[in-house]
Amino acid sequence: MGNFSVITEFLLIKFSSMWELQVLHALLFLLIYLTALMGNLLTIAAIITEPHLHSPMYFFLSNLSLLDICTISVTLPKFIVNSLSGTRSLSLLGCAAQIFFFLFFSATEFALLVAMSYDRYVAICHPLHYGIIMTPARCVWAAAGSWLSGLIYSAVHTGNMFRLPFSGSNVIHQFFCDVPHVLKVSASDVFHTEFVLIVASSCFLLCCFAFLIVSYARIFSSVLRIPSVEGRHKAISTCSPQLMILMLFLISVMIAVLKDTSDTSPIENLLIAMAYTILPPLMNPIIYSLRNQKVTAAMGKMMKKIFSSHP
Repeated sequence: MGNFSVITEFLLIKFSSMWELQVLHALLFLLIYLTALMGNLLTIAAIITEPHLHSPMYFFLSNLSLLDICTISVTLPKFIVNSLSGTRSLSLLGCAAQIFFFLFFSATEFALLVAMSYDRYVAICHPLHYGIIMTPARCVWAAAGSWLSGLIYSAVHTGNMFRLPFSGSNVIHQFFCDVPHVLKVSASDVFHTEFVLIVASSCFLLCCFAFLIVSYARIFSSVLRIPSVEGRHKAISTCSPQLMILMLFLISVMIAVLKDTSDTSPIENLLIAMAYTILPPLMNPIIYSLRNQKVTAAMGKMMKKIFSSHP
């Protein structure tokens, strides 16, 4: 007990000891952050201002864009400020807030992707009943349920991780408070409880993933029966982006959770974390919006109105 010290702040890793490289990292991540922010904000604005996009598919897409803005805003701004100021510290409360909001938005996004897959399943496999099944009220309830499930999931994990004081090393080998790295310095009781929670949530995620696989299998089997090549291409183009983002997100999260962080270099930690914290918010506007002619047309129409209103 004489060597016991309670951790009140964490030290995030610095990817370079040179001031010039730190500034370069900050500018690079600032560019990524602004690009993701602009892409998702434009998507939300285009969907809100264009009446033709007021449908279930684009309602879920606007929720996804909002989640992407929130997710990337949890980690990158703090890292950019730390890189420019040369500081590494993050308070215990700040670390808890990062973990809570990151888990909240990430779990909500996964639940929303499940709802979006069901929407595409109904649209392609049961097109005649689409308006009856995907009513506005049900879409709102599905989105609200996604946000609520993410909130409960995050509250359970964060409450368990921070219910006992931390001791030992306070160095986090990551650019934000990541769950696997924080668990390494947690109390043994917390670690075992969190391990059980992670196993339970992994089983739930696998069930959701199985539901997604079945949904997409039925979607693609229905697509193959479409007689026209153009119709098949249009149907696949609306489903494949969701599957791509979901696979990237799941694979990177599983690697981060299962891989031994002590055997991983800082660069590998950064690349793995970028795959599930930065790439989805950055790529979602490109995959969902810029490849969608209706969304790009709405963006062009909106920008034309903005610039034409100025003298």
